[in-house]
Amino acid sequence: MTFPGDKRAVQWLVSVAPDPDACRWEWERNPLGTALLPAGRRWDVLITPGALGRPALDVLTRLVERPGPVLGDFPAPRRGRTVMTRLGFFVPPGTASRWVGTGVRGAGPGTWIVVPYPGRATGGVRWLVAPDGRGTLTDPAVLELALHEAAARTAAREDPLS
Repeated sequence: MTFPGDKRAVQWLVSVAPDPDACRWEWERNPLGTALLPAGRRWDVLITPGALGRPALDVLTRLVERPGPVLGDFPAPRRGRTVMTRLGFFVPPGTASRWVGTGVRGAGPGTWIVVPYPGRATGGVRWLVAPDGRGTLTDPAVLELALHEAAARTAAREDPLS
């Protein structure tokens, strides 16, 4: 499965690799369809637990026309169910070093992210929102609002008195 932005998305993603041509060559031939790319150059990634990230992505998609890229981590199925354990929101470089939030990890300079090839079905890591190739990233302030709203909704559902 491919989409029109694939080529631009691939170019944008591999531009952060130490050797973009070698990365693209390996990525396109890797049977897993993934590559390790360094964070902190064109983007940082904020990683949330799935239980918080899923509802935050729902809120985020109502707040903005198109969020930046979002990864979902789907490890091997458990008891016949596939459960998304983490989400990674691509945000502007520098965000990870300034982010303060319980349960949210930041990947910035010095860290590497497993990134699937855009438009190709892969194993554990998948695009929930694929990169558009133009460098669109999620605004950290809007993501923070979405995370707060998602946490409030989750807490309200878990409160036995509500």
